[in-house]
This record gives sequence, C-alpha cells and structure tokens, in this order.
Amino acid sequence: MNVRVLLIIICVAMLATGCASNRGRETKQSASVVDFLFPGNKESPKLEPGVALLKPPVKVGIAFAPSDAKLRSLPEAEKVKLLERTKAAFTRQPYVGTFEIIPTQYLKPGGGFENLDQVSRMFGVDIMALVSYDQIHFTDSNAMAMLYWTIVGAYLVHGDEYDIKTLLDISVFDVASRKLLFRAPGVSQVNGGASMANYSERSRAAQIEGYGKAIDDLIPKLTTEIESFRARLANARDIQLAPQPGYKIGAKAQ
Repeated sequence: MNVRVLLIIICVAMLATGCASNRGRETKQSASVVDFLFPGNKESPKLEPGVALLKPPVKVGIAFAPSDAKLRSLPEAEKVKLLERTKAAFTRQPYVGTFEIIPTQYLKPGGGFENLDQVSRMFGVDIMALVSYDQIHFTDSNAMAMLYWTIVGAYLVHGDEYDIKTLLDISVFDVASRKLLFRAPGVSQVNGGASMANYSERSRAAQIEGYGKAIDDLIPKLTTEIESFRARLANARDIQLAPQPGYKIGAKAQ
C-alpha cells in the first residue's frame, strides 16, 4: 500500500476517534432569581402573602440576576441589549413613571432581598424586574468528514453540530413588600453546524441568537402579564394604591 495513502487512513482514523471522544460536550450559562433572593433554599421558595402598597406612577428597575462565579455568564453588553427590548412593554403603561436598566454588578450572588433593597434605594426604584436565564449548549462532533485533495496532499475537514436551548424568565417584585406581582417566561432552541475552522465563531453567534429568540418569545407574554396586572389594579385585594398627584386610576395606555 502506498505510504501516503496509509498515512491518510491513519489520520482519518485518529480524527474519527477524536470526534467520537468529543461527542456529548455540554456547556451552560445560568443565573437564577431563586438563588439570588433565597440563597441555600432547596425547595420552592415561600413567597410573601402580604399586601403591596404601590404609588403610581411607579419607578421600575430591571436587571439580570447575578450568576455563580463558577459558571459562564452572558456578557453584560448583551444583557443590556436584551433588557432594552423589554422597555416598551413597561413604559407604555400609565402606571409606570420611569424605567431604569441596572447593571448586574450591583447585585451579589445570594444577596437576597437585603441586596435588592440596597439597589432600589441606590437607583430610586419601587419595582424590580429580575431576569433569570438558563442556556445549555450541547455540542456533538459530526462523524461525517470530507476529504479534499489539494496540490500538496489531502485535507480533511469535519464539522461540529450544536443544539442550544435557552430559557429567560422575568419576575417582577414590589421591593418594599417583597411581593411577586407577576412573571413571564420565554424559550428558544437554535441548532446548526459549522466546520472546525469557523465553529467557535458560529457557535458564539448561535448562543446570542438563542437569547434573542427567547426574548422574542418572552415579550408578548410579558406584555400580556403587564396588561393583566393593570386591569386588576383597581380591585386587587393584595395591592393597595396611593396614587401620586395627577395620576388617574384606569387611564388607558398610550
């Protein structure tokens, strides 16, 4: 057998073995509102049953929950882009006065409601919308390889396939009473493939795309929850209103 052909066969076998050994790689980005507000809690948290006192138009702050330092985190610039996209759902409501995007750095992992109180005082907000995220990036090396002959020999290219599942969840709290007012989820799935030469770039782009699609799924649900909350403001037993001068309960959103 020709030595060059034998070497190519050996290389193909080694690469195929490498592909098999890399199957099933999984990476994760995650940040949990539950872990932030109820550190060490092993069960579903007990939410405050009390009454929230709102003084519309309220001041709303929004931030991503902080992630565990051991886990990879969504870049801050991408967080801000996602939060900007939720702004209209809040600010078109007459009971919302201002909307403040708060950098994650002001929230400490496991900081609890005490940390939330500090942030609300620092930024002058009454309501805090906290965003959880969970993205699992599953990679499976593609066993299908392509062998190209060039003028200087053979060139083997194999690809990687990715499957990225993303969950976003917004939980909106009245800071003073620690009462959950409403929440809304969004999910997405992105999959595809790329050659080894551009896999990292394509994979990173797909992860960002996953968050974008999840926020696309979340915003209509968030808008519905905000409208529903507005509709029950006047008659809700667990919410008391002390409107600021000039605010009219039941006014229509513009």
